[in-house]
Amino acid sequence: MLIAKVVGSVVATQKDPGISGHKLLVLQVHDQANQPKEQYVVAVDAIGAGTGDLVLYATGSSARQTEITKDRPCDAVTMAIVDSWDLGGENVYEKWA
Repeated sequence: MLIAKVVGSVVATQKDPGISGHKLLVLQVHDQANQPKEQYVVAVDAIGAGTGDLVLYATGSSARQTEITKDRPCDAVTMAIVDSWDLGGENVYEKWA
């Protein structure tokens, strides 16, 4: 799993029927210290995440392992909304801070 912040969404009126009806989110990848990278990914939302949420996501074949994405044509999926994040005993992120 990887970590990223939801920074937007994608609307596509023409898409494969396998992902029809699923929300697509634009994620900005973050590093281990919760610093944003200049790297983005579009992911199918499996958890109801929204703009500003820090999420865990999976890519590749792992992205097709959730109930929503099983056997569907996707390469990235959100899997969890992060509430807090500690690294080396220090709090890196707190959702309600």
